[in-house]
Amino acid sequence: MGTARGFGVDIGGSGIKGSVVDIDAGVLAEERMRIPTPQPSTPAAVADAVAEIVEKFAWTGPVGVTLPCVVKRGTAHTAANVDKSWIGTDAQALFAERLGKPREEVVVLNDADAAGLAEMRSGAGAGHRGLVVLLTFGTGIGSAMFVDGKLIPNTEFGHIEVAGHDAETQAAASVKDNLELSYPEWAQRVGTYLEGLEKFLWPDLIIAGGGVSRKAHKWLPLLECRTPIVAAELKNDAGIVGAATAAAGGIEH
Repeated sequence: MGTARGFGVDIGGSGIKGSVVDIDAGVLAEERMRIPTPQPSTPAAVADAVAEIVEKFAWTGPVGVTLPCVVKRGTAHTAANVDKSWIGTDAQALFAERLGKPREEVVVLNDADAAGLAEMRSGAGAGHRGLVVLLTFGTGIGSAMFVDGKLIPNTEFGHIEVAGHDAETQAAASVKDNLELSYPEWAQRVGTYLEGLEKFLWPDLIIAGGGVSRKAHKWLPLLECRTPIVAAELKNDAGIVGAATAAAGGIEH
């Protein structure tokens, strides 16, 4: 009996990456391909880049694609770090047409939701019930929320107001880099953000994702919050894995 495989593409503000995924194991089955995000990152230009990646692997099955957007029934309603012309775009139809596939063979979902789906299935959230929140610290702060393993899609917890500011403008990983903050200095900002989040949510677990999760030992122990918090396990592959698994029908989304 062969290993179940899928294909995922993760679209970011600076890069677009994709690969074949081992659905059962929840890991990449081949070395991923990454190409720079076109500038401007219009729907047509990004669709061409997605097609380039899919064609490179000669993949013919269903494809999952993430977008840094609120996505409802295949249509993008916001645009974070991609061209604003994505707003109102039927992304599912766009990718299906460009890839030469029926609409039902293409799944489009929010990038943090895809990462969360992967972490809940085969990463740091596997086996956890109750309320679990994944936060991706990058250029902004993405979020995914699960209740007893069920995704509540399109949360935007990176935009809650903390001390009069949009939270991600204060505590995203990009803020650490731009202001040249030490890990203790940045962790204090993250802690203030989490305190704000905990004023109206009582999670049973918080999963910290994004590229900065690779250095989790330098900042997670510095946080003071009531919720247990752990580092994401799939790191930057989570979006690809989650998108591929969703498209293959392996997880509800």
